Order: sequence, then C-alpha cells, then structure tokens
Amino acid sequence: MSDISDSPHDGLSLRGRTALVTGAASGIGRAVAARLARAGAGVVVLDRDEAGAKEVAADVDGRPLVADLADPDVVDTLGLDDLGVDILVNNAGLQHVAPVEDFDPAQFGLIQRVMLEAPFRFARALLPGMYARGWGRIVHVSSVHGHRGSPYKSAYVSAKHGLEGLSKVIALEAAGRGVTSNTVCPGYVRTPLVEGQIADQARSHGIAEDEVLDQVLLARTPVKRLVEPAEVADLVAFLCGPGTDSVTGTSLHVDGGWTAA
Repeated sequence: MSDISDSPHDGLSLRGRTALVTGAASGIGRAVAARLARAGAGVVVLDRDEAGAKEVAADVDGRPLVADLADPDVVDTLGLDDLGVDILVNNAGLQHVAPVEDFDPAQFGLIQRVMLEAPFRFARALLPGMYARGWGRIVHVSSVHGHRGSPYKSAYVSAKHGLEGLSKVIALEAAGRGVTSNTVCPGYVRTPLVEGQIADQARSHGIAEDEVLDQVLLARTPVKRLVEPAEVADLVAFLCGPGTDSVTGTSLHVDGGWTAA
C-alpha cells in the first residue's frame, strides 16, 4: 500500500460525498484524490492511464475510470448519472511549448479540448444532479496562467483563461442552488507536467536545461521553490469543506507571490 492516503485525518469531513477527479493518476490530481479520500469522500479516479488510475484508486479505496479526454464526447459515455457525484475537480491537462508561428494547430486544438471543453462537458453532465440534491462543489485546477501570459504557451494560456471564465459563469448560474464553482491557480508545481517541459523551455529560450528552473520557471516568483502538489490539494479540499457556501466565482492563488507584483 502506498503512503498516498496515510496522513492523519485533520477534521475536514466529506463523508457521504462522492468526488470525481480528472487527470488523477499523477501529480496534482493524485494529490487531490488522496486529500479528498482522507477527508472521507468516495473518489472516482479518472485518467487515460489505466494502470495509473487503478493504482491510485486502490490506494484511496476509490473507483478507477479510464477515459481519454482528447475526445470530449467520451464524457457522455461514462455513465456519470449513476455515480452521484457531489464534487467535480477538473484537473486533467497537458502542455506544449512553441512560438505561435511554429505552434501546431492540431496541438492547440487538443489542449483546448482537454483543458476547456472537457471541463464544460463534465459540468454540463453533473450540474443537474448537484442542483437536484441542493449541494455541489466544482473546483477547476487552473493556473497562474489563467491570469498571466507567458511566451511560447499560447494554447495553455488560452485554455486556462477560458477555464477562469467558465468557472465564473457556472458560479453565477448556480448561485442560490447550493453549488459553488471556483478555480485554484498554482504557479509551477513539482509534477511530471512541469518536469517534462524543461527541455522544451531550454530550447525555446536558448539556455541550458539546468538554467530553466531559476531563469524561466521561478523568474517571476518571489518564493523560490516549486509548489508541492499537496499544497494545491489542501486548497481544493478547503473549497469543498464547511463554511464555503459563499465562496464562489473566485480564483485562489498558490503561486509563491507571482501575481502579487
């Protein structure tokens, strides 16, 4: 058994709730699945990585669900009506680094489908059940790039800005119905997604790979370290917990002070 869910219970109770976390086989999604399970929620672990989804589901006593969100139509085939999902965490994502003139349009479209259209599709499918039960929490794992731009990330920045808008619209439509919608906006997090872009960043900026962390990733961050996945997971859990009925339509930053300037 992994130590993914071995941290002590800290008083936040989500017992009786069911959470769906997308992109939950690794990184932030894995940490969120563990944190919500530790609070007592039943967790549906969704990822295109079947082995990873099953591993995390076993660790958190949850349920694996395998789907490739490159085709958002798949959302309508997952039998979501039968799951009784109270908490939706839209986390799945990918990255591609290139200047606009060299950016593959197919890759641009893929990122929009996974990171913007799929969250819309999940919300569309799950909101009726949340409304009927009079309670729901939707948390979108956005990014500091939902509020700031960076060179060479046109698709990612566009998708995250769109996700911020989607969250606000849901918050307005859900007001007074027991459902909230918020975004969590990390800076650079210690995940495979970030580690996987170091070579691309080095090539795009014309620097050595060992210079990327200081000169690119943390250049605008006063706190000179990567954010840990557990920090993001704790913030997601807070938004799903007690005392947050009026916390909706917000963007909560965990970015080391990046957006303070």
